Amino acid sequence: MSLADTSHAALGVESTELAADRDESSLAYYGWRVVLAASLGVMGGFGSLFVYTFAVFVKPLGAQFGWSREQISTGFAVAAVTLGVVSPFLGRWLDRLTPRRIILLSVTVFGCTIASLSLLQGEVWQFYFTCLVLGIVGNGAAHLAYSRSISTWFRKRLGIALAVVMVGAGLGAMILPLVSQFIISSFGWRAAYVSLGGLALLLGLPLTWRYVRERTQVSRESVPVAASGLSWQEGLRSLTFWIIVAVLFVGSISTNGAITHLVALLTDRQISAKDAALCASMLGGSSLLGRVGVGWLLDRFFGSRVAFFVSLLAASGLFLLARANGFSTGCLAAVLIGIGVGGEAATTPYLLTRYFGLRGFSVLYGLSWTFYAAAGAIGPIILGRSFDLTGSYTSLLVGLSAALALTCATLLFLPRYPVHAINPESSASLAP
Repeated sequence: MSLADTSHAALGVESTELAADRDESSLAYYGWRVVLAASLGVMGGFGSLFVYTFAVFVKPLGAQFGWSREQISTGFAVAAVTLGVVSPFLGRWLDRLTPRRIILLSVTVFGCTIASLSLLQGEVWQFYFTCLVLGIVGNGAAHLAYSRSISTWFRKRLGIALAVVMVGAGLGAMILPLVSQFIISSFGWRAAYVSLGGLALLLGLPLTWRYVRERTQVSRESVPVAASGLSWQEGLRSLTFWIIVAVLFVGSISTNGAITHLVALLTDRQISAKDAALCASMLGGSSLLGRVGVGWLLDRFFGSRVAFFVSLLAASGLFLLARANGFSTGCLAAVLIGIGVGGEAATTPYLLTRYFGLRGFSVLYGLSWTFYAAAGAIGPIILGRSFDLTGSYTSLLVGLSAALALTCATLLFLPRYPVHAINPESSASLAP
């Protein structure tokens, strides 16, 4: 049988599976297979595997090469800024091409590049160049790419579907810092990077190849939901979009800065490296709770109010972290920040689909990632500089906590979901 025949046969099987059950509440619904594949792919993607493990490599890299914390944080910033610049273009490609192709290419480059960090030889430009490549492919190996496919499969259960996808990110954020710290302690940081790169390939490639498709690729009878809603140009003229972006921007500065320096901050305060890594793991675990819990809430309550609540929790966690002098306080702060980060990951794509539909979704999501990534670059650098200049993170963390609390209050002024951007069949149930 030829490759083309095999592909047609596979699509025929999937069409039959889709026709057998169109109920989103049923586990037999094909969309849930896409969700599972996406969840595991996201677990080994940029957000979990690079962002959440970055903190455990800060001190080993500094000890190995004599780099300052600001220099190491700049590597994170390079990846974040690059990711932000590339994301709108990636969004355009996702709206025009099949997400699966982009994901497979991005995951392959991402995993190999993570592994290549084990080859660093002390020149900081090598570190920055590798982070640059990670930023280029990062969102192609993260939930931006996967969300495009997921959003074509779900209407009534979109909130929980996006949350389940992000469960993978939460599991990765919970498990991978501990795994990385164990490998670093046992075999060194180079072995840890090789292991993480291999894990990214293992989680991202096989199931994506088999299951990740848009709904219209599987059945010609499905409703062309991808064409509904506003164009990305119309979205940019909306105050609603900029409110969502503003909260995302301030939240990203605050939480990415805290995540990147969490282990270093806690060990500076006489908490052991093992316990500090456990706090980082708990942050990841609570982000998992935030994703699932917020996904459940989004399908039942008005999205902007849910987003306000989780952002306020993150602000509270930042305030606690500024004052944390023991393991229990550090854990509580990490848990609150994690819930906020996990909730933000679920609320942003949800609000964008509800207010603007799917017509320009990937571009708008990509643009929101531009601001998120730019802020994510700023946060670690300013916290690193604050420490290098004053020997403390406290004052800046308190200020960031207050700024996030004030900014998230603007979410309470968002309007009802517009009928033109959502499925008319479910619009009545989406009003606040």
